[in-house]
Amino acid sequence: MKHHSGLLLLLLFAAISTVLPVQVSAKTVIDQLQRRVDVPDNPLRVISLAPSITEILFVLEQGDRLKGVTRFSDYPQQATALPKVGSYVNLDLEKIVSLKPDLCIAVKDGNPIEIIRRLELFDIPVYAVDPRDLDTVVETVLEIGNLLNADIIARRVAGDMVSRIKKIKTHVAQVVLRPGVFFQIGISPIVSVGAGTFNDELIQLSGGTNLVRGSSAYPRFSKEQVLSLAPEVIIICSMARQGGFERMKAEWNRWPSLPAVRNRQIFLVDSNLFNRPTPRLVDGLELLFQLIHPEFIEGR
Repeated sequence: MKHHSGLLLLLLFAAISTVLPVQVSAKTVIDQLQRRVDVPDNPLRVISLAPSITEILFVLEQGDRLKGVTRFSDYPQQATALPKVGSYVNLDLEKIVSLKPDLCIAVKDGNPIEIIRRLELFDIPVYAVDPRDLDTVVETVLEIGNLLNADIIARRVAGDMVSRIKKIKTHVAQVVLRPGVFFQIGISPIVSVGAGTFNDELIQLSGGTNLVRGSSAYPRFSKEQVLSLAPEVIIICSMARQGGFERMKAEWNRWPSLPAVRNRQIFLVDSNLFNRPTPRLVDGLELLFQLIHPEFIEGR
């Protein structure tokens, strides 16, 4: 089976090698995994290997370069019409190569390293990013801007992000109390967000206390365990799954002794503002601050 797979790969290479774009000029860059990558000076056929990358390219007004995206690249709307190359965890090698990219942009978490290595066998450069927090999301925006000669707009987008984050930090510095927050992303089982996640960082930056911060990245809880935490704020991250999160909100409201219920501090939020390492994380940060500290907003 392994020999058969290798033969198929060789045949695929032979079939398409004559039509792959020839790069006249290239530059060597270091990606976020500290890999040296030779990329074209002006990539014109880019394939995004994750929804977050797709979104960043459109934010940088470089959507016309995109020739392929992953299955769940649904923002902005224009991305949905582009050719699909599988999901970011299950990439379609043959489809990617057939689109003749001169650059693929990958993510460390999710993209299979085997596919990345095979793409490199076809002399298709793969630049990998690995954003872990808001600071590295900003860096990712700047680096992708540099790759695509979109430095001016990338600096503008990054500067806007940094300015808005700084403004929230200034507000939070004046906050006296940091309410205990339970951020729910799963219903059955109940799943929250622990240390090392974007959402944990957003809770801390927005002036809340993540009640499960000392747990694993995505700890699971029983209903009784959540009640024992006595959260003052419950954030339910909704992906509009047939009303499941709305039912969960109604379920929590059946416990009047819960501080979040007494204070009417149970909120449904759009998961698109929290799930992907893109500039929209700053939208999520601003929203969390407004929800966690309404008294501060009202006082202004």
